[in-house]
Amino acid sequence: MNVLMWFKRDLRVQDHPALAFAAMRGAVLPVYIVEPDLWAEPDASARHYAFLTESLTDLRDQLAELGLPLVIRLGEAVTVLDRLCRTHGVTEIVSHEETGNLWTYGRDRRVAAWARASGIRWHEVPQCGVVRRLASRDGWQAARDSFMAAPQVTVTGLRGPAGVESGAPPSARALRLAEDPCPHRQAGGRSAGLAALDSFLTQRGRPYRAAMASPLAGERACSRLSPHIAFGTLSLREVVQATTARQAERPGGDWSGSLRSFQSRLAWRDHFMQKLEDQPSIEIRALHRDADALRHSDAARLRAWEMGETGFPFLDACLRYLRATGWLNFRARAMVMACASYHLWLDWRDTGQILARRFTDYEPGIHWPQVQMQSGVTGINTPRIYNPVKQGQDQDPTGAFTRRWVPELAAVPDAYLQEPWKWSGAGSLLGSRYPEPVVDLATAARAARDAIFSLRKTAGFKADQAAIVARHASRAPRRMVPHLIEPRPGAQLMLDL
Repeated sequence: MNVLMWFKRDLRVQDHPALAFAAMRGAVLPVYIVEPDLWAEPDASARHYAFLTESLTDLRDQLAELGLPLVIRLGEAVTVLDRLCRTHGVTEIVSHEETGNLWTYGRDRRVAAWARASGIRWHEVPQCGVVRRLASRDGWQAARDSFMAAPQVTVTGLRGPAGVESGAPPSARALRLAEDPCPHRQAGGRSAGLAALDSFLTQRGRPYRAAMASPLAGERACSRLSPHIAFGTLSLREVVQATTARQAERPGGDWSGSLRSFQSRLAWRDHFMQKLEDQPSIEIRALHRDADALRHSDAARLRAWEMGETGFPFLDACLRYLRATGWLNFRARAMVMACASYHLWLDWRDTGQILARRFTDYEPGIHWPQVQMQSGVTGINTPRIYNPVKQGQDQDPTGAFTRRWVPELAAVPDAYLQEPWKWSGAGSLLGSRYPEPVVDLATAARAARDAIFSLRKTAGFKADQAAIVARHASRAPRRMVPHLIEPRPGAQLMLDL
C-alpha cells in the first residue's frame, strides 16, 4: 500500500512521529505542496519563503539519504493530493496536526471533506504538547510534559514507490511575493538549526537570562532557534531534551538560571499554541469581545511605525533592525507592539500582520495570542504601556544600537539621543532629516490608559473575563510550575527564544 506523507511545518526526518507512523503503513510518498493562495495571505512574506526553500533543500537531502525523493508540487492542496493519490494508488495520507492561521484551518477542513468523499483515510499525528479538541485546560500541563519527556521517535523501514518525479519549489517571484530585502536573515534548514542549538547550549547561552533583554547582547545570547521550531527543522521535543541533558551536566556560573529560563519559554510556546488551537478566531477577533472595536488605525501613523519613522529613536531603531534581520529580542518585541497599540492607538490586526511578515520565526499560534496580550484586548492581562524613551535609556544606555540603525541622529549628543526634540539643535534635524514625534508620549499614554480601564468597567466585562480565564489560562500554581504561569505582559512577545 502507498501512503502519502504530507509535510507542512515539520521539515525534518528526525523525531518525526507522522513519518514514523507512515512508514508502518506502507510505501511512503513524501510530499510538500507549495500553495499559491497561502503565500498570497497578508501574513506571508518572501523572507518566510526563503527560509522555507532552504529548509526544503535540507529535507530533500535528508530523505535522499533514506532512499526517498521529496515530491514538491505547486497548486491547491485538494487538487494536488487528489492527483497524486490517483496516480500512485494512495489510500492513506499522514501529516502532523497543524496549528496554523485561519487560512490553513480552512484548507484542512476542505482536505478533510475531500478525503471523506474520496475514501481516503487522513491520519493527523501530534508533534508537540498541543492537544486537538481539548475539553479542558485541567491536566493539560502534565500531558504536555509527558509528551516532551517521551523518547524521540526513530524512523525506520522507509521505502517508497518507484518512478516518482521530485520537482522543485517555484521562485518567490513566481508566487508574486513582494520584494523583501532582509540582508541579515537567519538561514533555514536542519543543519543550521542543529548548529544554533549546539552553540547555544555549549557557548552562547551562558548569559541568556541576563542578556536576553539587550538589543545588542541578546542577538548572540538568545538561542535563535525560534524559526527552526516554527518551520519544524527541529522538533520542540529534541530541543527540550537537549536542554534537559545540558542541565543534567550541572554547568557552573550563569548556566543554571539561563537554562531554566530557556525551558520556561519552551513551555510557554505550547501554552500559547494551545490558545489558537482552541480558538482559531484569535487571529481576527479580540479574546474579549468588548475590545474588538477599541481601535481604528490611522494610515499615516501606521506607515510611520512600519518604516521606523515615528520620531522615537529607540522604537525606530528596533523596527528598522527587524526589517533588516527578521528578528528582535523579547523586550523589543513587546515594546514595538505596545507602542503601536497604546501610544499610536493602532489596531492590533493591522500591526500584527506587519510583524507577522517581518518575523522570520512567525508562528501563528504564538504570534496572535501575544499580539493581543500586548495590545490589551485579551481581558485577562494587565496592560503594560512601555515608554520607548525609557526603554532606549535602559536597554541601550550607550546608544550604540540606536545610532547604528538611526544614523540620522549622528550629530545628537548622547544626553539627548532618545529625546532629540529637547536638544538645542533639534530645529536643524527634526522635520527634515528625521521626523518629529508623531504623538506626545505622555498625552497618548494617558488617553490609552483611560480607554483601557474604562472598558474594564463596562457591564458584563468581568463575566466574559471569567469565561476567557476558564478556557485559556494556565492552571499551574506559581510555586509548583513557574514556567506555565500566564506571563505578565512584558515577559515576552512571540517567543523569540
